[in-house]
Amino acid sequence: MTDLFLVRHGETEWSRSGRHTGWTDVPLTEHGREEARGLVPLIRSQRIGAVFVSPLQRARETAELIGLDDVRVDADLREWDYGGYEGITTVDIQRERPEWFLFTDGVTPGPPDHPGESPEQVGERADRMLAKVDAALGDHDGDVMLVAHGHFLRVLTARRLGLPPADGALFQLATGALCRLGTEHGRPVISGWNVRPGS
Repeated sequence: MTDLFLVRHGETEWSRSGRHTGWTDVPLTEHGREEARGLVPLIRSQRIGAVFVSPLQRARETAELIGLDDVRVDADLREWDYGGYEGITTVDIQRERPEWFLFTDGVTPGPPDHPGESPEQVGERADRMLAKVDAALGDHDGDVMLVAHGHFLRVLTARRLGLPPADGALFQLATGALCRLGTEHGRPVISGWNVRPGS
């Protein structure tokens, strides 16, 4: 059976400080680069047939540092468009909206070119990406790997498991971590989560 591997990019300055980082193209920190390099032994042992990568540099650099080549850059893997909450931390948002929760409330509107996405819109993007994954699993000999972003990959995991987009909240995902979605008795399951060297 073939599996779907997920890699969240390594640490950035914004991920370290908790700032919502959607379309802002921030680079990896040196620690983030070390996180990516640390995944090499875990990934080298897998038989990867196709790799899809977000267009943002933090994901592309992570893929390069892991040693993944022949990647397909796909805009559907970009992070949640946080709209007016881009660059703002949850703590700061909750000063104005104490009960706010991204996975159920979405974001406040942003500029015209980045108006923000609802959880349902992110879920629709995840479903499109999963259709591409399924096609690649059928077309290639080996597993499929996605290198992308925390909140998007959490929603994608929920959708893979047949859950609503908001249930992505259940899957905390660290920077520089590897996850594996497989099957058991023909049903999708989590085979590994937040795997890092030595874990």
